[in-house]
Amino acid sequence: MPAENSVDAALAALRQAVAGLENAVDMRFEAERESTEIDGEVRRVHADRARLAQDLDQSEFRANRLEEVNREVSRRLVTAMETIRAVLDR
Repeated sequence: MPAENSVDAALAALRQAVAGLENAVDMRFEAERESTEIDGEVRRVHADRARLAQDLDQSEFRANRLEEVNREVSRRLVTAMETIRAVLDR
């Protein structure tokens, strides 16, 4: 009987060790899956950041161009008003 009890105990310990190993493998696969998902999310965030930076650069360029055009229009309006005043003063 003592040999049978020790075999049963050894089998129970082996089953417990195998169950622990299966749990560890499952946790490792889950961690890998989460890591892959996080890596994908990081890549998406970087792509979004690059796109937003490009959009911002384009918007700044357009804003600067509009500012230049606005100054030119203002300059031309001043010239036109001065011309009109000169004509009226004659």
